[in-house]
Amino acid sequence: MERVRSVRGSAARLGLMAVPVAFFAAFFAYPVAAIVARGLKVDGAWRLGRIGEVLGQSDVRQVLWFTTWQAVASTALTLLIALPGAYAFARLDFPGKQVLRAVVTVPFVLPTVVVGTAFLALVGRGGLLDELWGVRLDTTVWAILLAHVFFNYAVVVRTVGGLWSQLDPRQEEAARMLGASRLKAWRQVTLPALAPAVAAAALMVFLFTFTSFGVVQILGGPAFSTLEVEIYRQTSQVFDLSTAAVLTLVQFVAVAAVLVVHAWTVRRRETGLRLVDAATTARRPRGAGQWALLAGVLVTVAGLILLPLAVLVERSLGASGLGYYRALTRADGGTFLVPPIEAIGNSLQYAVAATAIAVVIGGLAAAALTRRDAGRFVRGFDALLMLPLGVSAVTVGFGFLIALDEPPLDLRSSWILVPLAQALVGVPFVVRTMLPVLRAVDVRLREAASVLGASPWRVWREVDLPMVRRALLVAAGFAFAVSLGEFGATVFIARPDSPTLPVAVARLLGRPGEMNYGQAMALSTILMLVCAVALVVLERLRTDRTGEF
Repeated sequence: MERVRSVRGSAARLGLMAVPVAFFAAFFAYPVAAIVARGLKVDGAWRLGRIGEVLGQSDVRQVLWFTTWQAVASTALTLLIALPGAYAFARLDFPGKQVLRAVVTVPFVLPTVVVGTAFLALVGRGGLLDELWGVRLDTTVWAILLAHVFFNYAVVVRTVGGLWSQLDPRQEEAARMLGASRLKAWRQVTLPALAPAVAAAALMVFLFTFTSFGVVQILGGPAFSTLEVEIYRQTSQVFDLSTAAVLTLVQFVAVAAVLVVHAWTVRRRETGLRLVDAATTARRPRGAGQWALLAGVLVTVAGLILLPLAVLVERSLGASGLGYYRALTRADGGTFLVPPIEAIGNSLQYAVAATAIAVVIGGLAAAALTRRDAGRFVRGFDALLMLPLGVSAVTVGFGFLIALDEPPLDLRSSWILVPLAQALVGVPFVVRTMLPVLRAVDVRLREAASVLGASPWRVWREVDLPMVRRALLVAAGFAFAVSLGEFGATVFIARPDSPTLPVAVARLLGRPGEMNYGQAMALSTILMLVCAVALVVLERLRTDRTGEF
């Protein structure tokens, strides 16, 4: 019977994996492979020597160098600024803590176009700093670095703070009783336990900044270009597909290496730690040091998180009150074929469809990955699901146009193309949200149901689903917020008469004039509010209190 159940379980797992594998093969691997082949093939023959030619160009080496060092600098700066916040949210109890936790997470669910727009309103020409002190940071690397910290602050706070809040404080207290100073106890007891979480957060921040697109495109100007921005330039402006293909391969290799290291740190973090209820570790600040640290964290949040968002709202109102918002209802016949306000409805419809696709595909994938004793094939499948977070979205979007032009996948004129591209980014968030909860379900419940004759599908429907229903709602919320703000692929495939909010914002910022700038600020504010509402709902639905992603 044990052997029969094992065979049935393996067959069920393969059945669950079939749909996600087919989905990723058709809408991720095939378009990416098509764009790479188009760039590296001439008359049916591979031009692999083109890789060396492209990498030998000085401007390409400069792009690679800038992409790498700005990602390293952004990661280091984010850790430096966000680790005190992780401690404050993990160990200190203060009024408004839950609200502030939601506030610091708002930038992470914002589209990168909105992040860039917010910092443009703060440090750009005519921005707040320019008006007050004549200081402009746009088209400088500092604007890019600060925007990356703004975007990734919550990654460190929630990933590191989530684990920190569950570490048993008695271990550090025991070291203090044995004569260790506070610093030595923290360095020898707490820091080693936190190291895997810090490494995981650092790798995620590095991944997001290494593939940065919207922030660099808006704030960097022509002087700065990451791999993602350069791929976009080579495909949409220069039309040099061979260079874009080589850069895509370079980015793919780098992202794959980061994901391998990230998977290793996650496995380390899951074992060997003594954890307690997070609600029992937070205490009110004691002593001048803790009060000073909390004050510093609050000032940082106010200046780094709240100020750019507030300036964005203020610039959207302008001197005419709601004039920019009213202008969104008119079509000017230039930037858009329809009134910009229609981008709101388009984005919501696309995001709902993308969320449904991501929940189905991600839910099946998470169910297939539930058992920890998976083989290499299943672990490779897990890594595959994370690749869309790091592989060039620009390449995916352009690959859609090139590859999906023949039956049975002739979708270039279909509205479903945009939700499919957005769902690729939403699936990893669904999997990462549902998988820990599924693995926490007592396996004996599934075994008992199987012994009583339930099929694998019935076991999932009557045992797993009732326990993971709230996690499923949280996963859907994350997928919705991420789909709403997807820009890299959508900028290629969104039709002129059906723009999404991020695409509309980028187009308005690309045109001169105060009215275009004000409308971009207004649309960005609307998009920010929609994402913030989704985040508040997520905070109320969270199934745990660790604060971890």
